[in-house]
Amino acid sequence: MMLSRHGFPKSVTIYEVGPRDGLQNESIILKTSEKIELVSLLLKAGLPAVEIGSFVRPDLIPALADSNEVAEGLKPLLKSNRLVTLVPNMKGLDRALEAGVREVAVIASATESFARANLNNSVQGSLDIFRPVIEQARNAGLNVRGYISMCYGDPWEGKVSPDKVTQVAEKLFEYGISELSLGDTIGVATPGEVISLLDSLESVGINRNQLAVHFHDTYGQALSNTLVSMQEGISIIDSSIGGLGGCPFAKSATGNLSTEDLVWQLHGLGIQTGVNFDALIEISKWLSRVVGLKIKSKTAIALGADKVNS
Repeated sequence: MMLSRHGFPKSVTIYEVGPRDGLQNESIILKTSEKIELVSLLLKAGLPAVEIGSFVRPDLIPALADSNEVAEGLKPLLKSNRLVTLVPNMKGLDRALEAGVREVAVIASATESFARANLNNSVQGSLDIFRPVIEQARNAGLNVRGYISMCYGDPWEGKVSPDKVTQVAEKLFEYGISELSLGDTIGVATPGEVISLLDSLESVGINRNQLAVHFHDTYGQALSNTLVSMQEGISIIDSSIGGLGGCPFAKSATGNLSTEDLVWQLHGLGIQTGVNFDALIEISKWLSRVVGLKIKSKTAIALGADKVNS
């Protein structure tokens, strides 16, 4: 990875989670056609990777119940774009394969409490479920992205030690994931804690170029944490259009790091993203004025994306 003289990467890959992580906790449920249009607009704006849905039980996350239909509507774009779906188990993987998806993601937990709340299992029990999913996906020629939730803090257990996260990360890479996103699910991380976790992962041979960061902005630290992550060698950053999202299983979690705010910062640093900032603002306006979602991006709000047309 090429670095600038200030220690930042010269380019960054933005991994857009809005259509999955962003929409799953919003009160307004988009129509299937609106979700397909959203993904198409994000791709046209230059986002290199977009998470398009989740093949979970529809009753668990009703907002994503139509993920099969969304994938079907995006079928012409699946081969030429990095479009990813979340799969919780083998049944979800079968649905993803049938839909023609070329990359899937699994979400593990660093803490027992969240594993019970989110996965209805223990940390190790959920990893045991993911292992054959990852292996079968890889055998089918799919890339697999891994997530770890609650990397820094848990609403029931408090602060989370880097060792807990590192143990889960080692197993996910052993099973065959190609990329790991470190989730600050309730938005409590500080820059110092980000550095400590990255150092812990490096101590067991997990390189920075295998990692992505995923911050929520509950304590207003998402951009600060992103900045220090880049200085530490991270060049894959998760974000959500409009700052949409939260976590349906962790009620204290607020929205994700906003894609618009992230791109504003990166372009201000001269970091290449391949993303058209003006197009992002137009998408935010569409989400706010046409779809009716409440935009949380500071940048989009400053540019009037939340104002209703007169």
